[in-house]
Amino acid sequence: MLTDRFGVGWMISVNDDAQAVAHKPDESRELVLQRVIDVPREKLYRAWTEPELMKQWFAPKPWTTPRVESDLRPGGSSLIVMRGPDGQEFPNPGVYLDVVKNERIVFTDAYVSAWEPAAKPFMTGTITFEDLGGGKTRYTARVTHWSAADREAHEKMGFHEGWGKCTDQLEALAATL
Repeated sequence: MLTDRFGVGWMISVNDDAQAVAHKPDESRELVLQRVIDVPREKLYRAWTEPELMKQWFAPKPWTTPRVESDLRPGGSSLIVMRGPDGQEFPNPGVYLDVVKNERIVFTDAYVSAWEPAAKPFMTGTITFEDLGGGKTRYTARVTHWSAADREAHEKMGFHEGWGKCTDQLEALAATL
């Protein structure tokens, strides 16, 4: 996937005449959180990729993240378990689709491990860390859903508030690294 200067991802395919054709993602299925964070992208990437660090910020407080397993490579599995204040746990299995150190992490819940399909795929997440110089990073979390209805459901669950709180927690932790 290519990303333009606005952080919009473009998929490139080749048609029968061997000409490149760009496909803009369907914004009716996307939710996006973007911030300029006063932390170098290497520290943000580290907080996204080291399980012990992820446990400290990944769920919006008072929720916790008691378990993180990560095989950080394209095709590698992940398992992130979030625990609500009532003690109920919510496992989130997935697979990494693309990993570029300090630049991008792409993951999906379409697969639960290796290439075993999920019963109900919901989303693909693309996290980008754009170096702005001076220790600042443009952090973008772009979530593409399988349908507009899934996007709407995620938004009603509190995407902007929840992912916003998590980003605050991520920033605070990364600043200490």
